[in-house]
Amino acid sequence: MPFCKMLTFSSLALMLAACNSLLPSPAPTAVQRIAWEQRQTGCQGESCALVNIDTLRFPADPPLDDLVERALLEMTRDAPKAALPASLKAYEQQFLGQAQAGWTSYLQAKVRDQRDDLVIVELSSYLFTGGAHGMPGRGFINYDRNLQQALSLDDMLLPGRQAVFWDLVQQAHQAWLIREKLDQDEAFVRDWPFQQTANIALTSGALSLKYDVYSIAPYAMGHPELKLPYPRLKGILKPQYLPSRG
Repeated sequence: MPFCKMLTFSSLALMLAACNSLLPSPAPTAVQRIAWEQRQTGCQGESCALVNIDTLRFPADPPLDDLVERALLEMTRDAPKAALPASLKAYEQQFLGQAQAGWTSYLQAKVRDQRDDLVIVELSSYLFTGGAHGMPGRGFINYDRNLQQALSLDDMLLPGRQAVFWDLVQQAHQAWLIREKLDQDEAFVRDWPFQQTANIALTSGALSLKYDVYSIAPYAMGHPELKLPYPRLKGILKPQYLPSRG
């Protein structure tokens, strides 16, 4: 009997999966870094107000350029319905035009990861306009190069799996409390309960969730990050967003 007829369906599927895992990964998209810093005109010394911008351009993925700029501009909002500046340059001029001594604004975009046809961009901000300390911000863009769009959580998950997903995140949060030796601190557990976050990234080693300051921990603890291993997300995450290699 020919060998091909002896193969069972399951063994053929395993062979095809093994062959697929040996296919070359998509070439990483090209990335250009664009960075500058501007101080108030005519100001001298360390107390000068400044804007520092460190962003990216993607020559092969123009829609991602627009997404990054829009996301950084969103991080400059000081009120929920505040109008966005037309561009990062316009924001720089607007901020410095009204800044007082010592005010600073930092905006940064960096590629956190690239895998399969995904580009994961991490966004950071820091705004100081007086007081004891400035306010940092974080965010992610999960960009699907095939779809040429950023993915929402609904785009990543199988239908009807949101509740199961957040149950897993809550378990990861409890594990984080134990690692940080905070699970027995009744005041901490009461004052900083579990919350959901919009900052989710399809990074290579595990799915990452980053929290804003003052969300699940005090300012001094920075941006807590939880991780969910991909094997735990089978049947929850859409198959195309599970790592296909390695």
